[in-house]
Amino acid sequence: MIADSAYVRTCWLQACRMEVLSPKPGNVSPGRDFADASTADFLRSAEAAADVIAAAVGQPVGRTVLQSVRAVRTVVSHNTNLGIILLIAPLAAVPLRQTLEAGIESVLSGLTVQDSCDVYAAIRLAAPGGLGRAEDQDVAAEPTQDLRVCMQLAAERDLIAAQYADGFRVVLQTGAEWLQEAKERTSVQSQQVVWVALRLLAEFGDSLIARKSGQQQSAVAAALAEKVLQAGWPAAAEAGTALAELDAFLRSDGNRLNPGTTADLTAAILFAALRDGRMVMDEALFAAPDCHPAGGRST
Repeated sequence: MIADSAYVRTCWLQACRMEVLSPKPGNVSPGRDFADASTADFLRSAEAAADVIAAAVGQPVGRTVLQSVRAVRTVVSHNTNLGIILLIAPLAAVPLRQTLEAGIESVLSGLTVQDSCDVYAAIRLAAPGGLGRAEDQDVAAEPTQDLRVCMQLAAERDLIAAQYADGFRVVLQTGAEWLQEAKERTSVQSQQVVWVALRLLAEFGDSLIARKSGQQQSAVAAALAEKVLQAGWPAAAEAGTALAELDAFLRSDGNRLNPGTTADLTAAILFAALRDGRMVMDEALFAAPDCHPAGGRST
């Protein structure tokens, strides 16, 4: 059991590290910090939550989420990784003897009202940007439904919630396919991470952008990401211009167009690949906290 928890801890830390150290357009990465969030903040946050995530098997998902957010709050004063925690907590709860795809439904079907209460408390503590009001099961009130039902109610407007509703289809199926395609396009892991993020953004837009700036801006971001992919990134040098255009758009308006949901889903896809043995982190590439992984900056 100790070996299992150590393995999950490593997968969590590596997924978080690969996500934030890869120069994804519009997100925090080395040399591209926000005024209120730095690369170091994300790395510290991952370390803070690691022991809680590692112990997720046999624990209620809501408790894991709440304890993780509380741990993160001891090292940073703002939200850094709530979305990543929400996505990876149920994945980490699947016993290692099962693949994630085989075991996730059992975790999700066992979610309770107490899980909802704990997750709502975690959301209020993390205080993510762009939270609106919901007619039913709003996070400002105490929930009366189990967590899966609450997530189903939010699924149409939030892609993280949709994972709970449909068995993590984007993370475990679509995302796995896209990561494999990324590996076929480039051998550089940081480019693979960026390509998956571009694919997510092009296909789905971004829930955080939609909440904070409107669905139209999310659609613009999706179109610009599709333009990068159609230009042949990363193989085609001229695609760098399209990538720079996307990055500039996402960093405009005081970083209100940060594709945070895309980053969270990217981290979850990486965790799933690492956990199920479909990927091994390039430790040399992602070694130094201030590294700029091979493959170039976003701009």
